[in-house]
Amino acid sequence: MDRSIRLTLITLLLVIMLIFGLVVGRQVLVIGNEEPAPAPELSEINAYVYEQGRELANFELVDEHGKTVTRESLRGQWTFAFVGYTNCPDICPAAMASLRRTNNLLPDHLPQPEFLLITADPEHDTPEKLRDYVGFFGDDFHGLTGDIETLRALARSMNAVFSHRQVDGELLVDHSGHFTLINPEGEMTAVLQPPHNPENLVKAYEKIYQWARANHPRASQS
Repeated sequence: MDRSIRLTLITLLLVIMLIFGLVVGRQVLVIGNEEPAPAPELSEINAYVYEQGRELANFELVDEHGKTVTRESLRGQWTFAFVGYTNCPDICPAAMASLRRTNNLLPDHLPQPEFLLITADPEHDTPEKLRDYVGFFGDDFHGLTGDIETLRALARSMNAVFSHRQVDGELLVDHSGHFTLINPEGEMTAVLQPPHNPENLVKAYEKIYQWARANHPRASQS
């Protein structure tokens, strides 16, 4: 091959490689500078989403089977968490029933979450009692009990509170009524306020999951 032709071909090849490199570099720059989509606005259905997940308090508690559970145990799946107690006469049964209905309505294309009752009355809510209680609502329902101050700190990190008072010699537990949605990174990503409508809970979960998958891939995987 003539030397001048060979040099021309080499020059053309270098030009093509340069153009290709510039195109790829521009795409990487555009993607890297792309602003993430804002958190979905869901206040009309009583859901409030954080732009970044909120870290939960570190804890060591036991579940309904007496197995030790820590903050790390919440990684790997989506979780609807609720602070309540098994002897609750009204709020808790209604809230748990709403979560069971939500679970039944979830479409198959969404990651199937777990549902977690964090007791506000550990003196009475033993693992055995929690097992009987949450087992009524389904296999995906679980409970946590243990040291009351650890439970209180965990509740606070979920924007929830609880307190005890005696009325005519009977213990009454006042507690928050919202659900906390925890992402697969073990972070609080949304608060779902009452009144709880299962159809709206499904809608909120789907929108939050789709947003998280597009903008926070690690925090959406389950």
